[in-house]
Amino acid sequence: MANTSSRTLRLLSLLQTHRHWSGPELAGRLGVSERTLRRDVDRLRELGYPVGAARGTDGGYQLAPGAVLPPLLLDDEEAVALAVGVGDAAQSGIAGMEEASLRALTKVVRVLPPRLRARVDALRAMTVSAAASGPVVGAGVLTAVAQACRDEERLRFGYTARGSAPTEREVEPHRVVALGGRWYLVAYDLGRHDWRSFRLDRLTGPTATGTRFRPRLLPGEDAVAFVQEATGAPAPYTVEALVHASADRVRQTVGHWGTVEPVDESSCRLTMTSASLDWPTQALGNVGAEFEVLGPPEFAAHVREWGARFARATRAAT
Repeated sequence: MANTSSRTLRLLSLLQTHRHWSGPELAGRLGVSERTLRRDVDRLRELGYPVGAARGTDGGYQLAPGAVLPPLLLDDEEAVALAVGVGDAAQSGIAGMEEASLRALTKVVRVLPPRLRARVDALRAMTVSAAASGPVVGAGVLTAVAQACRDEERLRFGYTARGSAPTEREVEPHRVVALGGRWYLVAYDLGRHDWRSFRLDRLTGPTATGTRFRPRLLPGEDAVAFVQEATGAPAPYTVEALVHASADRVRQTVGHWGTVEPVDESSCRLTMTSASLDWPTQALGNVGAEFEVLGPPEFAAHVREWGARFARATRAAT
């Protein structure tokens, strides 16, 4: 029984990861026969997951939108809150958060029915946060593009570059990159026969074509470096400070946006990576304790500039 239950959870994870699986491929990943696979799919349907199945050469299984969310057992309000929160985390500019947050967002939004997806988009559009200051990208656009990257499936969409007329593009998607408060798709443009980066807030109607492709070699160190070179975006900063407060106190304020290492009972070392120096400055101010900037020099200068500005602002009141 335990083996069957764990296999069912594994099946669910696989269905959430890829848009479409053929029966033999999915059975092979689980190490079972196709007959056993069909029984496992029936178990998921009994739990409330609408698993679609199609026969024929192009047949297979896929998880349709509108599933309930066991074993998390999220209600509608919790599911919307989770999607919005993870979407903000993915756009935080904090190194190491973007990719994991995007994977989580893709899994959550894929099983949201359309009425809840609309609520997610509306909430994100009308909510302003210090972490996500760039253009808002609809959850449906973000997850459709990310899923095509994961499935290595060609993608069609409308695109409006700055100062240009709308065009239709067909690409081989490579990676989604969060940089400088914006989302970008790095892809090989089949119409222009070259690599391109596309801003997701300028992209409409992304549709997977159903055509798989063999990934090409990206010309560059990685997708982030490619976008930085294409857009002229600055590299993210890694800032360090010695905070004269307990590690627990700093963690309660900064949360998972920084790494906290205790030095002693009353001080700790805080490390944060961000595309902007404003957010780490604000985070340290929120702690409400004395601190010393350990680096880099650009961050020390930025904190001095903030301090001088605040000092000037109080002269008239003294």
